[in-house]
Amino acid sequence: MPGNPPFDDPTVLPQDGSCPFCSIAQAYPPFPPSQPPAPDAASLDPFKLSPASFVVLSTPTLVAFLDIMPLSRGHLLLCPRSHRPKLSDVTPAEAGELGAHLRLLSKALSRATGVHDWNVVQNNGAAAAQVVNHVHYHLIPRPEIRAGGRFRESFTMFGRGTREDLDDDEGRALAAELRACVAAVLDEEARRGKL
Repeated sequence: MPGNPPFDDPTVLPQDGSCPFCSIAQAYPPFPPSQPPAPDAASLDPFKLSPASFVVLSTPTLVAFLDIMPLSRGHLLLCPRSHRPKLSDVTPAEAGELGAHLRLLSKALSRATGVHDWNVVQNNGAAAAQVVNHVHYHLIPRPEIRAGGRFRESFTMFGRGTREDLDDDEGRALAAELRACVAAVLDEEARRGKL
């Protein structure tokens, strides 16, 4: 149908009904990152889907949410709303939005978790350890374990090792804190730009 997005753009792939990230993109409408909905807003209900989805950022182009099997507290995923299997499939506009929001989410994540070291990981294809066939970035906080004297501990790196399910209460609270931190970072940067 001409004039009805996404049908008028041949580069936009249809949402994939079997893709969990497409389901999240469809279930959670966009909201202004500088003015997120209240934590108890129906639009953010994590139990709209199963498993629960704890949305941190939802723009017309992108969605970010907590990983349901985090490698560390605050492990986030950022992906385009449109179904794009690999990074080479995103549009230039989506690539720009992903880059800008990776920076913003990194600042907010560091503030919310108090962890100032993190990985940004993006895998393309099964041989490269991509599990969900929808391009996404992982933002993974890496707390310093050696400084705390925890020499026997190690972190799961890039999917290896034991991962535990995200606790629903912790996910809800952390997602709200991250949304607030995103808004605060945007507000600070806007005020700085006006000085």
